[in-house]
Amino acid sequence: MNSFGQIFRLTSFGESHGVGIGGIIDGCPAGVEIDLDFIQHELDRRKPGQSKITTQRQESDQVEFLSGIFEGKTQGTPIGFLIRNKDQHSNDYNNLKDVFRPSHADYTYQKKYGSRDHRGGGRSSARETIARVVAGSIAKLMLKQVGVSVHAFVQRVGDVELDKTYQELDLSQVDSNIVRCPDQETAEKMIARIELAGKSHDTVGGIIQGVVRGVPVGLGEPVFNKLHADMGHAMLGINAVKGFEYGSGFDGTRLSGSEHNDVFVKSEKGIRTKTNNSGGIQGGISNGEDVYFNVAFKPIATLLKEQQTVDKDENEITINPKGRHDPCVLPRAVPIVEAMAALVIADHYLLNKVNQN
Repeated sequence: MNSFGQIFRLTSFGESHGVGIGGIIDGCPAGVEIDLDFIQHELDRRKPGQSKITTQRQESDQVEFLSGIFEGKTQGTPIGFLIRNKDQHSNDYNNLKDVFRPSHADYTYQKKYGSRDHRGGGRSSARETIARVVAGSIAKLMLKQVGVSVHAFVQRVGDVELDKTYQELDLSQVDSNIVRCPDQETAEKMIARIELAGKSHDTVGGIIQGVVRGVPVGLGEPVFNKLHADMGHAMLGINAVKGFEYGSGFDGTRLSGSEHNDVFVKSEKGIRTKTNNSGGIQGGISNGEDVYFNVAFKPIATLLKEQQTVDKDENEITINPKGRHDPCVLPRAVPIVEAMAALVIADHYLLNKVNQN
């Protein structure tokens, strides 16, 4: 319930306005070279206050490793880490202590547990995803050793959509702008759309596309742990996510079978497919092609404007929340999507080692 993965396994802890967010990574093989600058860079991509289109909460998000790493390498033992919270404005939430904010987890948490941490959403806050980014960064470093790379980028913000496939893009340019879209012209339109939402004290959603290259053939199980099912489980567990599709996704339903089938061909690299409508996965198992997918994010629920709701005593009231919030979660969610994808691929890579004949 607070853990993810079977062999490469993350257990996270902490709340938005508590002492900090941390985790324990178990099952990471020994000998993975740890690049602390890379891990901090991934955290910097997720942290608040990084641009004019993100929340202005100021957190350094410096990771402290407590165990499992010695002389720059993993030891095969549990990796403990902590990121301390330093810029909490908990008083901003005092007037929401007994209030259920629209489309938040306030009501469901209260009903499920009988109490809740109202400060910034507590455990339900997206700040918890810091732990996923740390673990995903280590998974990325492990996967790099076997030739696997993980990328994600903002594909759509509201009705502003990138009209190019990932094959037409230079994914090394994802971080060349603050919205994390590797096409500068589209990025400028996306930024304008997010700024419009912010000026209106409103929010906007969109789509992030993920791409995993270099995935070996054979990852995934044929029944209950299909690779795409675990990838969907990972993505749907990210805050504000409303949908997941891989390969041709929902658009593939418009095609006939003869149009949709990926024909096998002989190549210099062995057996490949002419097309990749399958998204690199067939029968729940990777086929050696790129694994690609889309993740849909809703407009985040916190609006800095008046809304109608009820309190714990079922009184109908009007609220006008305060605080520092993102008008669009997508730019900061890109490293989270990458992290979760890396955790899935790393876990299945290790599972495959166990199951190989």
